Amino acid sequence: MEYRKNRAVAWWLIAGVLMIIVEFIMGGVTRLTGSGLSITEWKPIMGALPPLNEDDWNKAFDSYKQIAQYKYLNSHFTLHDFKFIFFWEWSHRLWARSLGVVFAIGFIYFYVKKYFDKKMVQPFIILFLLGGLQGYIGWRMVSSGLNDTDMYVKHTWLATHFLSALTLMGYTLWFAVSLLVPAEKRAVAPGLFKSTIAVIALLALQLAYGAFMAGLHAGKSAPTWPTVNGMWVPDTLHHSLVSNPINVQFIHRCLAYVLIIVIGYWFVQAGKTAKQNPGSILAQARWWPMVLVLAQVTLGIVTVLCAPLITFAKFGIYETLAETHQLVGMFLLMSLVVNLYIAKPGKA
Repeated sequence: MEYRKNRAVAWWLIAGVLMIIVEFIMGGVTRLTGSGLSITEWKPIMGALPPLNEDDWNKAFDSYKQIAQYKYLNSHFTLHDFKFIFFWEWSHRLWARSLGVVFAIGFIYFYVKKYFDKKMVQPFIILFLLGGLQGYIGWRMVSSGLNDTDMYVKHTWLATHFLSALTLMGYTLWFAVSLLVPAEKRAVAPGLFKSTIAVIALLALQLAYGAFMAGLHAGKSAPTWPTVNGMWVPDTLHHSLVSNPINVQFIHRCLAYVLIIVIGYWFVQAGKTAKQNPGSILAQARWWPMVLVLAQVTLGIVTVLCAPLITFAKFGIYETLAETHQLVGMFLLMSLVVNLYIAKPGKA
């Protein structure tokens, strides 16, 4: 009976993970179409409704006209153009609200049905805190671009928003896996546990630089490979390593190469550990990080080479590749989170 209850809660959490993935995709489309600053107000409740008449649309458009993005980038926009970008940002926010509703309704249902036990209390508190923090960071990100000087949101806030969403997704997945995977399917692997944490930390840095890439539109700064505009080491390294587009792309590339080597070593280590724990599912789970990191790096190279095809307000080859690149990066993180749970840090 307890396992059945845990399984039901776990699948509800996995549904939440899938909704977060959709939210990532919508966020990527919102960014790639330049739609993120189209809604200049934060209304958690009333914001669920779009403008309902022509006067409301004109007021929303007039508010957008006050910021730098309209003045210096989109001053040619008509109301029809504005409605297009508004739709993506509104949809992104509406899906986030829907995610909160799904979690709230599920929580109330399982609580009333007494599906929760004491060990779930702390994870749920953390989960709801992470969800609330994500909403706050999202608005801080948007507000960083609502001024007379910046045409986009600050890339540092974009990275913070991205990483906080990944943390929420990863923790939700961890919680779900902890309810689904029986103890006998895990491996006693303290060494692999520590190695997996190190790989996740390295991947988090790589993903942060991926967000810097997106925020700075750094893909178009060096659409070449394997060199960076003909250089193996760019001559811009004396500039900022987090704000200079070419430097950001160079570091992002280098981290990708390091990740392949590190995950390759981790893969071999996981194979040895799996042989020592024949009853675990580690032998199967260890393949996913290896496959996904190779796919991720390949997509990254192809995306950079296609950067001259960037279209922004439309969705073409470059935007599709960039979105897929981000999605595979998320799957790579999730595969490592699952492996982290499988690798027990001790015998307990």
